[in-house]
Amino acid sequence: MEGPRCPVVELRQYTLHPGQRDVLIDLFDREFVESQEAVGATVLGQFRDLDDPDRFVWLRGFEDMPRRAKALESFYGGPVWQAHRDEANATMTDSDDVLLLRPASARGGFPEPAGARPAPGGPATSPPSLVLATVWYGHGPFGATFAEFFQQRVRPVLAGTGGEPLAYLRTEHATNTFPALPVRTNEEVFVWFARFTDEGRIDDHLNRLEQSERWREELLPALSERWARPPQRLRLAPTERSLLR
Repeated sequence: MEGPRCPVVELRQYTLHPGQRDVLIDLFDREFVESQEAVGATVLGQFRDLDDPDRFVWLRGFEDMPRRAKALESFYGGPVWQAHRDEANATMTDSDDVLLLRPASARGGFPEPAGARPAPGGPATSPPSLVLATVWYGHGPFGATFAEFFQQRVRPVLAGTGGEPLAYLRTEHATNTFPALPVRTNEEVFVWFARFTDEGRIDDHLNRLEQSERWREELLPALSERWARPPQRLRLAPTERSLLR
């Protein structure tokens, strides 16, 4: 069986100075997409957080941890980042909120994109959509047994309420191979992503999930026992050049 797309994934959440998000997105979409992919990274998606005007969220993937190190060394030591890093860094107050993840199973990785990434300044190639990212924080690792529980028991309920997961990932426990960029350690997470056409569809999914008897009486109690703190939900609007959209 073919392995998952991007076996190593970073979920990166940046806190920005007020009013600077579109400045960063314009710079990112113009300068930091092809330049990263040329050295071996995959820019899976970049987003505006609908609930925080000063948060920029993006996903970056790699084939494995050694190639992650090589790609990051090449990009951050290369001419494009050197030319634009001061402008990029000036928009940010914090860029260290990074979760290092891997697909939770062979079926948990991000699917191949449906279409090509829009060209800089060009029209979008697909209708607008939103992505809901849900982060579950665990008391311990979310291993293979939990991944099977999610696939067999949780996923059907999510799908039945309109929130079919398109990817689900867990903490990558390998040592950070590029320590110049910190990642959050000593945390166990399980993160799943779903796509919606608009905010109303997200709200409808969450309402239907809350009303689901199976969710309330069977799944939520079992999940809550594993959670170290309340889940985090990120309602994300893809940028103009986001591949995940």
